[in-house]
Amino acid sequence: MPEYRRILLDGAAVQAVRDGDELIAGDGRRVSVEDAHHLPPVTPSKVIAVHLNHRSRVEEFQLDLPDTPTYFHKPTSALNSHRGAVVRPEGCTWLNYEGEVAIVIGKTARNIAPAQAGDHIAGYTVANDYGLHDFRDTDAGSMLRVKGSDTLCPLGPGLVTDWDFHGKRLRTRVNGQVVQDGSTDEMTWDMHYLVADIARTITLYPGDVLLSGTPANSRPVRPGDVVEVEVEGLGCLTNHIVTGPTAVRTDVGAQPTESEEVLSTALGGDWEFRGIRPPRR
Repeated sequence: MPEYRRILLDGAAVQAVRDGDELIAGDGRRVSVEDAHHLPPVTPSKVIAVHLNHRSRVEEFQLDLPDTPTYFHKPTSALNSHRGAVVRPEGCTWLNYEGEVAIVIGKTARNIAPAQAGDHIAGYTVANDYGLHDFRDTDAGSMLRVKGSDTLCPLGPGLVTDWDFHGKRLRTRVNGQVVQDGSTDEMTWDMHYLVADIARTITLYPGDVLLSGTPANSRPVRPGDVVEVEVEGLGCLTNHIVTGPTAVRTDVGAQPTESEEVLSTALGGDWEFRGIRPPRR
């Protein structure tokens, strides 16, 4: 399966194709995969994510899945790349990983059927849909700051075309330990359904990204942790967690909280062992 990566080469962003342990730019320049400075594999006009899709996560939270998917928006300023630093702002505690598959649009899509969606998909990449749950009590449920703060949308390492999303294993590791282990077959709504659903009212342009949901066991990470998301056939996205250089300002806006909602969401299925109620949705 062809794999394309965006890298910084001699100070310029270029697209390269993977050839074994090397990346080859369009002009023939080569760089090893290990030495390459990666960028997000695409430059979307928007990033849209589904709230709940994996059945294991629904069961973990003891929820009733809605009849149809619901979504939220991540600003493109949240984009990050393979090996990029993910920032937990000073003064915040509850930064969670969420390993996912990202769908990348290849052809403008509007008012299409699920059976047509595959023709509008350029390929797929790995994503980590980090959530800064300290801000879960703000923004009227839109999760703008929870999911949209800077660096919280790593994508990569590359864009893989001709990838069949059925029956693929997804694993997240923190410091080498497996913490999420799921399958794309857990999804209630498949990739084609999600694209067609959004495209009913929102035009999807080439490069746009849809995040397809995470399995159970999203948990908090802390500065110094190394987080890997590996998807069968797509590769492994690696990031490290750092503390932000400055604290969240206290003289303006909503402040980080540790409410029951914050804790029960950040701790997932662990809520019942810590005397915390399940989250309200």
